[in-house]
Amino acid sequence: MEGGQAAPWAEFGEQLRYHRHRAGLTQRQLGRRVGHDHSVISKWESGVREPSAGVVESLERVLGAHGALSPLAASAARLPRPPSAPLAAGFFAPLPGDGAARPFAPARPAGDWPARLAPGTCPLHGATACAVPPTDEVKRLPRRLRAAREAAAPATAEPETVHLVLALLDVCERTALHSTSTTVLGTVEQVLRSLVGWARGADAAGRLPLALLRIAARYPQLAGRLRMQRGQGALATAWTVHGLHWAEAGGDLTVRATLTTDLCTLARLEGDPASSLGYAQAVAGLDSSRGWIATLSHMYQARGYAVMGDGAGSRRQAALSRRGLDRLGGRDLAEAPWLADGQGELRVESAVSGGLRDLAVVTGDRATARSAAESAERALEQVPDGMLPTKLLLTLRLADCHACAGELDAALEVVGPVVEQAVSARRRTIAHELEGVWRRLSGGWGGVREVRDVRDRMRVAQESAGE
Repeated sequence: MEGGQAAPWAEFGEQLRYHRHRAGLTQRQLGRRVGHDHSVISKWESGVREPSAGVVESLERVLGAHGALSPLAASAARLPRPPSAPLAAGFFAPLPGDGAARPFAPARPAGDWPARLAPGTCPLHGATACAVPPTDEVKRLPRRLRAAREAAAPATAEPETVHLVLALLDVCERTALHSTSTTVLGTVEQVLRSLVGWARGADAAGRLPLALLRIAARYPQLAGRLRMQRGQGALATAWTVHGLHWAEAGGDLTVRATLTTDLCTLARLEGDPASSLGYAQAVAGLDSSRGWIATLSHMYQARGYAVMGDGAGSRRQAALSRRGLDRLGGRDLAEAPWLADGQGELRVESAVSGGLRDLAVVTGDRATARSAAESAERALEQVPDGMLPTKLLLTLRLADCHACAGELDAALEVVGPVVEQAVSARRRTIAHELEGVWRRLSGGWGGVREVRDVRDRMRVAQESAGE
């Protein structure tokens, strides 16, 4: 831990540095092998940051330390901990929508409840696939979090509560992926506020709450995206910035990268392509040596250049993202499992199709629009069953690509079956795609009977939805 925690962990840090030098590794090289930034390795070696038990096991395995580090870590963990210096006030700045306290009553999770967390999910136990309390414990979560906050307990003292919070987030994320509803937002934000309150209490008691902030940093990803889908860009941005702050404190590179890409999307939806491109380039600056981070940056740069009308830049970044995806290794996929198998192709081709479509809109080039349609079709082929929001968005994009290519019949054939679903989804990204399709259809073929039929169906669906 930082601020007064050096003494108990000083010997561990010295031994870690010794074994790293003996293995011939730099801090950056060791960090890459255990999934942490080099700055975190430096803090471990200085004794001002405490690694989890699972991370200690990984360090021993990578360095060939043969049990030399684990006893030191266990001994340091048992020693009394001097109080740490409080974190800066910015870590506990006012949270979005937190002006009035609301009853904390998280909904019972709708998705399948996991028996165990995915390995590496828990910041307390590293690579261990931690067991999860039964689903009935969700109703006790408010009381658990309140008790932990009042006791100013460190995260290590409440492992079951930590596992419960992480499992609930997993279920909420899966619910959001498979439904156009954003109703889980209330649960997500209430849990998040309670987590931050717990961290604030621990910090005030002199217990640096980095593990709690690392957990809290994962919740703003979903809270921000759901706020964005409701068209609340300012609140979405506020959650994203909070998450970036907490993820940096907790040394969570994966969350920092994905939250930065969320800023790309928010800037693009707000009509600020230059900022969107700037955020995409900033992703690479987090650690360009990691293949998955470079690939992520290329994906979002492809869209940024496209909206700005830079066809050469967009195509170059699209090619780099595809090439990068093909080259991802085991460590990359362990840190970014959502780029594995068909999910990686889905994300890359979705980004490429969006970029090429945006470019076709700017340039009016029909060949570019046809290339965009091919990418959209490849992305659609990888959408898992039940992932309705993604399927709707890509279907609308495919129709828009056909419209940009001057292919009216193909556009109508694709958009026709999903008009009512798209309107009733009430998601900003889906509405954005639907508006684009309609602009292209009405702009080129507004007098065609089939196009007027689409307009009438949209109007009826909007009236039915109360818009």
